[in-house]
Amino acid sequence: MIKCSPLGQSGFILEYKDTRIYIDPYLSDSVEKIEGTHLKRMVPVPVQPDTIHDADWVLITHIHLDHCDLETLIPLAASSPECRFIGPNEVCHYLIENGFPNERVIMAPDNWLSLESGLRIHATPAAHPTIEIDQEGFSKYLGYIIELDGKRIYHSGDTFLKKEIITFVQRHTPIDTAFLPVNEHNYARETMGILGNMGIRDAFEFASILQVKKLVPVHWDMFQPNAVFKEEIELLFELLKPPFEMVLNPSEL
Repeated sequence: MIKCSPLGQSGFILEYKDTRIYIDPYLSDSVEKIEGTHLKRMVPVPVQPDTIHDADWVLITHIHLDHCDLETLIPLAASSPECRFIGPNEVCHYLIENGFPNERVIMAPDNWLSLESGLRIHATPAAHPTIEIDQEGFSKYLGYIIELDGKRIYHSGDTFLKKEIITFVQRHTPIDTAFLPVNEHNYARETMGILGNMGIRDAFEFASILQVKKLVPVHWDMFQPNAVFKEEIELLFELLKPPFEMVLNPSEL
């Protein structure tokens, strides 16, 4: 059994046996401090990062503050001194520039990378809103396929739905559980400078194409201007009846 603990936004903890994997943890009020009170957290900080002593791996999908937050990552790194951090090239440079030792920072792989016995990962492309390459030729936005003892979990990161992404992830099916954003991009958000992702219908379509067993909608609960009503997601699921289970706040996978 893989235990799953939501952290809000796109953040999760996956626990399997003695391994703890944190994905995009955002455990502070950094966004509100920098961007303003309209982006106040709607979800309380579930755990203080300086009390996290069990982290083995932190997977970071991209450099945006609600996914790569120094107020979270620096105290977490101090309290979990064996933890290592995996992210896009841009994120790795950012962490090292902010004092993370080189040996604790790993650039996300473009093929399967074994992290420990029974655990390996594969980075996937993400489009936020397009697939972008940094000055060194590496993808700026990523998702991850995480394989734990043969069970595959796909966390897309922040992304629009693109044919290239569908084709890439399909090569690594079957996917047991997919974590996909549902906070659609729209005109109102664009005028506020907020970049959304795929919407609920695109997430359902993507999960159906991948023939996943379970969908976990993400990126819907943290900031009011970028939120999606839980009832919206549940109602559309009820009406469309897609061929998978949907869980908004999973406790296990």
